[in-house]
Amino acid sequence: MIKQKDTILILGASGFIGNVLYRELNSYFEIYGTYFSENSFYAENQVFRRYDVGKDDVTEILSMVQPTVIISAIRGDFKDQFHAHKAMAKYVKTHHHCRLLYLSSLNVFDGKFELPSYETDKPFAESAYGKFKLSVEKMLKEHIPAQLAILRLPMVLGVNSPRVMQLRQAMKHQAAFEVYPNLIISITTADKIAQQVHYIINQLLDGVFHLASTDMVHHEDLFKEISENLGDETPVFQRVYQRNEDSYLAILPKYNTLPKNYEITVSEVIESCTLKDEITTLKNAL
Repeated sequence: MIKQKDTILILGASGFIGNVLYRELNSYFEIYGTYFSENSFYAENQVFRRYDVGKDDVTEILSMVQPTVIISAIRGDFKDQFHAHKAMAKYVKTHHHCRLLYLSSLNVFDGKFELPSYETDKPFAESAYGKFKLSVEKMLKEHIPAQLAILRLPMVLGVNSPRVMQLRQAMKHQAAFEVYPNLIISITTADKIAQQVHYIINQLLDGVFHLASTDMVHHEDLFKEISENLGDETPVFQRVYQRNEDSYLAILPKYNTLPKNYEITVSEVIESCTLKDEITTLKNAL
């Protein structure tokens, strides 16, 4: 019996991560996405629907698309987002063929500093963002535990990531760029997340996943090495000390891991932040 092709709806497909997910999955599935910006490309693309989480009812898009997989990468007001995810949970609960992949964050652990956090650790959030992400996680676990994958993400880098673009600007203009010398973090790239999500969809996996590097790095060391690899200019590194001793804002995969070829290391993330530049430079030289 041939498996029917999944219909995937990416909520937030015009965002940095959402767009990489769209490009990764588009050739393999029937893909639909939502966008919020006024970009004419999305308005003219028949598979994209404009969606304002504060004004529009997500149920209308769900009913129109009839997805078998929903990937939530939306942003916006926390209260509006919570109501939208509650509506998604209600839809998924009444459509047993449907699953929800929720992009969460390491910030559900941002109240813990002593050690990195694993999938089975009890979350503890201090920031408003972390508390919001945790509230959505809890609500979804309560309503659709068997149709849910919670994908917690660390800092996401890459050649076109907002953080690396900010670093480039600081290098270009000799401007300040904040680094945290005592902060130990885990990281990843949007491309690796997209590959991992593709695998999770294909294998019908559920549960909690930490889609992060298998190792960690000090925040300051990370951005110093990336800047060295990017060029000769150096930004003004503004060192910010939140604590006197080393602390962690890191998640690691341990109990719910993916195959080795879907893993990533800190050195691979750093390389990905400059590799495409090197290829472009070579092309221009030919």
